[in-house]
Amino acid sequence: MTDSDPPRNPGPAQAAASAGSDRTPFVCVVGGGPAGLMAAEILSSAGLRVTVFDAMPSVGRKFLLAGRGGLNLTHSEARESFLGRYGTRRAQLEPMIEAFGPDALRDWARTLGVETFVGSSGRVFPVEMKAAPLLRAWLARLRAAGVRFEMRHRWRGWAPAGGATGSTQAQTADTSTQLDAAQRPRVQQLLFDSPEGRRVVQADAVVLALGGGSWAKLGSDGAWVPALRAAGAEVAELLPANCGFDIARPAAGGSGGELVPGWTPHFAERFRGQPLKSVSARVTTADGAVHERAGECLISETGIEGGLIYALSAPLRDTLIAQGAVTLHLDLAPGRSIERLAAELRRPRGSRSMSSHLHSQAGIKGVKAGLLRECLVKADFDDPERLAAAIKGLPLTIVATRPLDEAISSAGGVRFEALDRRLMLRARPGVFVAGEMLDWEAPTGGYLLTACFASGLAAGRGALHWLSARSLTPAAAGTASP
Repeated sequence: MTDSDPPRNPGPAQAAASAGSDRTPFVCVVGGGPAGLMAAEILSSAGLRVTVFDAMPSVGRKFLLAGRGGLNLTHSEARESFLGRYGTRRAQLEPMIEAFGPDALRDWARTLGVETFVGSSGRVFPVEMKAAPLLRAWLARLRAAGVRFEMRHRWRGWAPAGGATGSTQAQTADTSTQLDAAQRPRVQQLLFDSPEGRRVVQADAVVLALGGGSWAKLGSDGAWVPALRAAGAEVAELLPANCGFDIARPAAGGSGGELVPGWTPHFAERFRGQPLKSVSARVTTADGAVHERAGECLISETGIEGGLIYALSAPLRDTLIAQGAVTLHLDLAPGRSIERLAAELRRPRGSRSMSSHLHSQAGIKGVKAGLLRECLVKADFDDPERLAAAIKGLPLTIVATRPLDEAISSAGGVRFEALDRRLMLRARPGVFVAGEMLDWEAPTGGYLLTACFASGLAAGRGALHWLSARSLTPAAAGTASP
């Protein structure tokens, strides 16, 4: 048993009997990541019966993986800068983050006995730099609140209730408000593949928090997309976010702009895995917007990746989709002007090699020097002005994203236009969506986790509001925390 393994639950038959014998509202949370667990906390604290279903043997697997790097929970930067990280979806995410933002997240972690600190980069981490202690404490609190866990349950969509469609179920749900609580039918019938076979679970409301499309081995495989589309929800294609890219280089001796995929074998063998430190990168999108960042990146087997590239992955990817290829310009000497570089490179090098000259005059060595030799021809090295221009804006032709499953996160998902303001599917009343299933993206740095927690809280509160409007929630529902 791992830190995140829940205790054994009653078998399906016993669980079904229990669900049928108690008319306290029952909410099914599908997905045991931060968004799903936060929704479960909100709902259970209001006195509702909650079961978390997950396809994996234990919950929080991607969350634990994030903890290997110290668990960057959130970021301490100013509000406007923080909200700006959500790009075109800021308007939709802002109310959720205002309700449960960085400070609230840190306070919530403290209630679990987890103190946090702000690192030199402004990122916020647990003092222990681990995810497991937080997850253990959180699961213990959820169990104490009565939350149950059903592992190895893969969601397969909705069961047809007597051939009912989503709209028929919605109609049934509307008329059920005229019935006493004990008489009202549960309007959600969910299909799961379980170790015991196909299973139908009935619930009063559902929170879907199944993750995006990256890291399938940890449970985020995007397999939910067909079921949501079949239910009438608009789902944007899942795309890699915070991802690496493949490059193409000019063919040796080629003409007419011929490109060859990947690095030369010599460069890849020598520099694969090596960091490019103290560089900046610039990309111009199809609409002419210029995006520029400074930082560090990494040479990969087939291209380039790392924090600096992840920060530009959205404009790189979108321009790649629009144009078929995109040029990324790397400044290998951000602290020097092109005029200074040209003057330094014009100095006689005598009997010194070009490598020694680049090192002594421009501070270019190692992987940076290798990259120049990979991308330039001899004539470029013979011309100080051309060489200086290349150092200040070395063009790399980006031809593909790395596969979705390799990405840190994914873009795309259930469009906010398919949801009401409480994150309920318009096509499936009583079904709420949270986390990376939603159509948004953000860079690394704590922004991803913050929005997952915040949207899970919003979905949980949305489900509470919906059930309360139907007189299905206990009186304590109004005091749901955090």
